[in-house]
Amino acid sequence: MTLTHFNAQGDAHMVDVAEKPSTHRRATAAGTIVMKPATYELIATGQAKKGDVLAVAQIAAIQGAKKTADLIPLCHPLALTHINVEFELDPKSFAVHCRVSVETIGKTGVEMEALTGVQIGLLTVYDMLKAVDKGMIIKEIRLLEKEGGQSGHWTSETSSSPHSI
Repeated sequence: MTLTHFNAQGDAHMVDVAEKPSTHRRATAAGTIVMKPATYELIATGQAKKGDVLAVAQIAAIQGAKKTADLIPLCHPLALTHINVEFELDPKSFAVHCRVSVETIGKTGVEMEALTGVQIGLLTVYDMLKAVDKGMIIKEIRLLEKEGGQSGHWTSETSSSPHSI
């Protein structure tokens, strides 16, 4: 398999997508942040001193997805057509699960935007609660699904990768 972010001389470069057709592209990523029970209760009851943690994290995840090209050096800036952010409280694990879906009509995929949105959303949860729990763990950041482009439809459930969940 050829790594597309390296040219023939082995130097890093931004992939030329000029000749690729524009297609509808979608990607969904997910991740989790685990915390102490008391920290989880601050989110669940809306008692965090900095305000509504998940509302702020939702806006941050959207901003993160939109700013991906500013953060990841070889990503193309994309005109995103839709971003959906969902948080799910998990009282059994004292965790918050984040899922971000991103769409565009363009020449390159939105996997990095979905993954960045998840990371920034979960980092915002951490930032808002770090005063009471510096030991929170952000984990299991992963691509769940992508659609569109030359490689077509892919899901983590149907992947033969040893990393699939």
